[in-house]
Order: sequence, then structure tokens, then C-alpha cells
Amino acid sequence: MITERRLSMHPTKNDLPADKRASAVELLNDLLADLIDLQLQAKQAHWNVKGPNFIALHELFDSVAEGAEEFVDTVAERIAALGGRAEGTTGVVVQRSKLAPYPLDIVSGRAHGEALSTSLATVGKAARGSIGRATEVGDADTADLFTEVSRGIDKKLWFVESHLQGDR
Repeated sequence: MITERRLSMHPTKNDLPADKRASAVELLNDLLADLIDLQLQAKQAHWNVKGPNFIALHELFDSVAEGAEEFVDTVAERIAALGGRAEGTTGVVVQRSKLAPYPLDIVSGRAHGEALSTSLATVGKAARGSIGRATEVGDADTADLFTEVSRGIDKKLWFVESHLQGDR
């Protein structure tokens, strides 16, 4: 089913049929919301972490935010390349993001690590789920982008979880 949003595609000489481009744009905008939310959650952790591992976690959480920001830009640019409209406002992010709200009252490195690793895992799962859907739509390039995001998010998840596992 083509929604109102999907009908408003910009003209392009991209040879993918408009319906396939519109379907890919819908998938990409869903991931875009998750990535923007992840970027902001990582900054929340970066700004508010306290404790004996402060500087290491402060820098780690900033690297998660920076990695998410790179993916935000890549995803939004793919949307535009397909003739779509990148939907990255806070209002859209609030409606679309699959991430749980980030707790505002935490300060310990462990608590931030747990919260951020949960969000990273959610984004990784969403990206992996979109690989197959993009392939079904017939857009191998978008499927490849989702694979790139999945791989990068999994690496950041490994970095964050390594801090949690060291205490056991």
C-alpha cells in the first residue's frame, strides 16, 4: 500500500521504479528515526556519565554518537538520492523510533552502558530486519547500506558491552 508520504517523491533519473524507490524510502526513514534517537541517547550518556571510568566512557559514548551521526547522514542522503524526503525532525523521530526512552536520572557508567547497549542492540536488529525487506523490494544498494549500518552498530555495541563484561 502506497501512503500519502510515499507518493511525494521527487523526480529522478534513477532507474529503480518509483514504487520500489518509495518502499525503500519508507524503510530508510524508519531507520533514520532510530539512528537520530540513538545519536541523541549517546550524547545524553556522554554528557551525564560519572564515576571512576568517566573519561573512557565519556569518550566512548561520544564515539557512539559520532558513528550514529555518520549513519544518519548516509541514510538521509540515500533517501534523497532515491527521490524521497528525509524525515528527521524531532516530531517524526518521536513517532517512529523503536528505541525505549532514555532514562534521564542515571549517572553511573554501568547504568549508561546498559541503557546505551540496549538501544544499540535495537538499532542493529532494525537494520538487519531491513536488509531482507530492501532485497525483497529490489533495491540491493539500500540493502547494502543496511548491512553497513548493522555492521557498524554491532561494532559499537561490542565496545560498550566490553565495559559491562569487564566487571563480571
